[in-house]
Amino acid sequence: MKTCIDLNADMGEGFGCWSIGQGIDASIMPLISSANIAAGFHAGDPTTMRQCLRRAAVHNVNVGVHPGFRDLVGFGRRHIEAAPDELVNDVLYQLGALRELAHGEGLVLHHLKLHGALFMHAAKDKPFAAALCEGLACVASDLPIYCLAGSALDLEAEQRCLPRVHEFYADRDYDDTGSIVFIRKIVPRDPMEVAEKVALACREGRVISVTGTSVPVSFDSICIHSDTPGALEILKAVRHRLNEEGVHVRAA
Repeated sequence: MKTCIDLNADMGEGFGCWSIGQGIDASIMPLISSANIAAGFHAGDPTTMRQCLRRAAVHNVNVGVHPGFRDLVGFGRRHIEAAPDELVNDVLYQLGALRELAHGEGLVLHHLKLHGALFMHAAKDKPFAAALCEGLACVASDLPIYCLAGSALDLEAEQRCLPRVHEFYADRDYDDTGSIVFIRKIVPRDPMEVAEKVALACREGRVISVTGTSVPVSFDSICIHSDTPGALEILKAVRHRLNEEGVHVRAA
């Protein structure tokens, strides 16, 4: 049974005057302990990034960079065929952009978490995972990587002694292998069902897969995506349920 857990969400996933999730970042920020801030490739722009950093500082929320494929039109959920080195350069570019803006606000980045299709690519593609870890070892060796336990990225980071934070995905389905089921079109979730799913995972370390199988899960952080319909209601329900279970929310 867990007594404390990190609760993270993706923030700043608009672009200029366009917003995702009806602009609910301001409502979500007080409910989480870690924010994954889009850095311009799948969403986000410099002004939005800085606004997110300032909002996180007000609520004492740790900030991390959320790099994605260079895919504004597809919101980073479309796979892009590219060489590992090219993708690593894209990730480091986004890392550098947010890190400098954070520095200007007197903040230090807490973590790195890949977005969408790039996250899934790193979870399965060993050459990219290895190249990314080599790149991060050179420029940010102390920056924890949020990832799925047992994934290619997790294993490659472990080999290089890079810190990792394993995640549980409250508003996504799991298959029988313990991997999340990647979808491009996000579907609504019942807040109470998500809250019970989180409670089960924290209490017993397991999740029910799409086939009804009980699958073990290992995690230090719970992710709820801000673009999931009803994300604010989901977060409120999860926070309430965690409180009932005696689980304290704090950054990993």
